[in-house]
Amino acid sequence: MSIFEAIVLGIVQGLTEFLPVSSSGHLELAKAILGDTSMAEESMMMTVVLHFATALSTVVVFRKDILEILKGLFQFKWNEETQFSLKIVLSMIPAALVGVFLNDQIEKFFGGAVLLVGCMLLLTAILLILADKAKNTEKNVGYKEAIIIGIAQAIAILPGISRSGATISTSVLLGIDRSKSARFSFLMVVPLIFGKIAKDILDGAFSSSFEVVPMTVGFITAFVTGIVACTWMISLVKKAKLMWFSIWCAVVGSIAIIYTLIN
Repeated sequence: MSIFEAIVLGIVQGLTEFLPVSSSGHLELAKAILGDTSMAEESMMMTVVLHFATALSTVVVFRKDILEILKGLFQFKWNEETQFSLKIVLSMIPAALVGVFLNDQIEKFFGGAVLLVGCMLLLTAILLILADKAKNTEKNVGYKEAIIIGIAQAIAILPGISRSGATISTSVLLGIDRSKSARFSFLMVVPLIFGKIAKDILDGAFSSSFEVVPMTVGFITAFVTGIVACTWMISLVKKAKLMWFSIWCAVVGSIAIIYTLIN
C-alpha cells in the first residue's frame, strides 16, 4: 500500500466514521477503487488501525464526558456515572462475543466484498428511513435498551452496515432522544476498539509483516480528520434528517452492486 492510498483511506475513515453511512463499507469500496490486493487479514488490520484512530478522536472530542464518568466511578457510589458505565458495558457484550468467537469469519468480509457492501448499504438506507419516521423520541437509554443497541452494534460489524447508523437508528426507534442516542453511540464503541487493539497486540497481530509507514500515515490522517468530523457531526445528527444519509447509502450501495454485476 502506498502513502497516497493510506492518506485516502484515512480521510475516508475519518469522515465516514461519524456519519451513519458505514465507514467500514466505504473503506472496502475505497480499497477496491484503489486496486488494493492485500490479503484479507492485512486489509482487516488496516481497517482496525483506522478505527482505532477515530476512537481516539472520539476520546478527544468527548474528553469532558469521559472524565466526568471516570470521576463518578471513583466515588464508588451507585450514581448516574456508574449507571451509565454499566449501560456501556452491557452494550459492548454482543459485539465482544462476535469478535471473540467469529473473528476468522469476519476477516473474510474485509477482502474486497463489494457486492456484500452494496447490499448492506441498502439495508442501512432502509434502517435510516425507518428511524427518520420515528416519533416520541424523548426517553433516556435504559439497561434493556443498552443491550438491544449493543446487538445492533454487533450486526454492524459487517461492512456496509453503518455502526453509528444502526445504533442511533435503533435508539431512536426505541424512543430515545436523538442527542442522547448520538452521545451513547459514539461513546459505546471506544472500549471495544481499544479492546480489539489490545487483543491484536497480545496475539502478535502487529508483526513486521505489516507495512508500518502506510498504517502510521493512515492512522494520523484518520485521527485528524476524525476530530473535525466528530465535532461537526454532534450538531448535525441532532438537526439533520436521516433521510439524506439514507439516500447516500442507497445510491452508493446501488452503484456498488451494479459495478459488481457488470464486472
